[in-house]
Amino acid sequence: MAKTVKQAYRCAECGWQTSKWVGRCGECQAWGTVDVAGAPKPARVVTAGPVTAPARPIGEVDVKAAQTTATGLDELDRVLGGGLVPGAVMLLAGEPGIGKSTLLLEVAALHAARGPVLYVTGEESAEQVRLRADRVDAIAPKLYIAAETDLAAVLGQVDSVAPELLVVDSIQTIGSAEIDGAPGGVSQVREVAANLIRVAKARGITTVVVGHVTKDGSIAGPRVLEHLVDVVLYFDGDRHSRLRMIRAVKNRYGPTDELGCFDLSESGIVGLPDPSGLFLTRQEKPAPGTCVTVTLEGRRPLVAEVQSLVAPSPLANPRRMTSGLDSSRVAMMLAVLQRRCGIKLHDRDVYTATVGGVRLSEPSVDLAVALAVTGAANDLALPPDMVAFGEVGLAGEVRGVQAAKRRMSEASRLGYRRAIVPAGSLDPAKRATGTIVTDEGMQVMETDAVWSALDIAFASRGPGA
Repeated sequence: MAKTVKQAYRCAECGWQTSKWVGRCGECQAWGTVDVAGAPKPARVVTAGPVTAPARPIGEVDVKAAQTTATGLDELDRVLGGGLVPGAVMLLAGEPGIGKSTLLLEVAALHAARGPVLYVTGEESAEQVRLRADRVDAIAPKLYIAAETDLAAVLGQVDSVAPELLVVDSIQTIGSAEIDGAPGGVSQVREVAANLIRVAKARGITTVVVGHVTKDGSIAGPRVLEHLVDVVLYFDGDRHSRLRMIRAVKNRYGPTDELGCFDLSESGIVGLPDPSGLFLTRQEKPAPGTCVTVTLEGRRPLVAEVQSLVAPSPLANPRRMTSGLDSSRVAMMLAVLQRRCGIKLHDRDVYTATVGGVRLSEPSVDLAVALAVTGAANDLALPPDMVAFGEVGLAGEVRGVQAAKRRMSEASRLGYRRAIVPAGSLDPAKRATGTIVTDEGMQVMETDAVWSALDIAFASRGPGA
């Protein structure tokens, strides 16, 4: 008898094959990309054809057409590297209700003062967008709104309006009858994005596409979408806070290590050029269990406060709760404090949190967490004018961090006069610990071990502190 040939399945993203259907690719971990594999096609030989434009020496290429145009929001321009580039395609992703549509509506209204802007909404009606525009004062004569979910209709709107800026909110709602699958599927998203990119490059239209995110925070849809676009932006923040932050994880026209901060309210969205004050409590009397640190978001130093509460636990397994901090690094710090510094925490509940909804994931926050937990465990308060930063290792050593001088300058600007930093922060060739006074009038105390930092911090409180 002839053998029955098993049906093969192939991932549309990476080409991984399997003998049975699965919902998630075993190679690239993409969801919904595994489908029935067709018969292998022989490679086609493509002959040379006419060129679109003759090749030129790179020095003769005119760069004026690729100059950036400011959006009117300084914080967004900081992240983009100056502003919008003609023909660039940007992908803005974020959780539902975080403020993506409000931000883009504000950008569209500001850009409409210079040229026509087309805002295509596939999730709301034109009337709903108008209500939001009235609330945030984003009414402009050259701002056009179209509620479309068909790709052909969207391209028709582009032909009729001829915009300088195109906003599509969102790409998961746009589909085409000529492509198999429902809108939001892998094939639909890929083809819709390819057509929008083709039109944007051919006509020099700056295009911003809104993308959904999955429950783990990654952009929904095929991974190739992030490779096709020029800029990938993440818009995030705490739902219970007005602070919103935007980061660029891919940028062909600017840096990818910048951070933009915004204040989202009912009247619109406003940039925050100096957001450090949002992450501090500014209490008149020092409280045990608090420590101010300086973290680096991209190239911007941010002064933030770490708080801790240590209480006796009635449970066999004490609680370890974190908010705004990396739980694994906090657990490591608790182990270091107990093993290297002799601070007993095995029978106590430990709570750690940040102020203002900011999330601190940089390792330089380790030293501030150690000081805050130690102060809470021993009911000791740090001086109100002190900051601390540094990475702590498992052996209890305090490691250096980048841009230490920039961090101290930011702390000095906000009125802090004492700092505990890793040894060698001011002079990398000098690893000795001690007290150094900087040019800004800040008293800098260098340390190379966490137990030394605890002695310096709580011995420097002074009488009555």
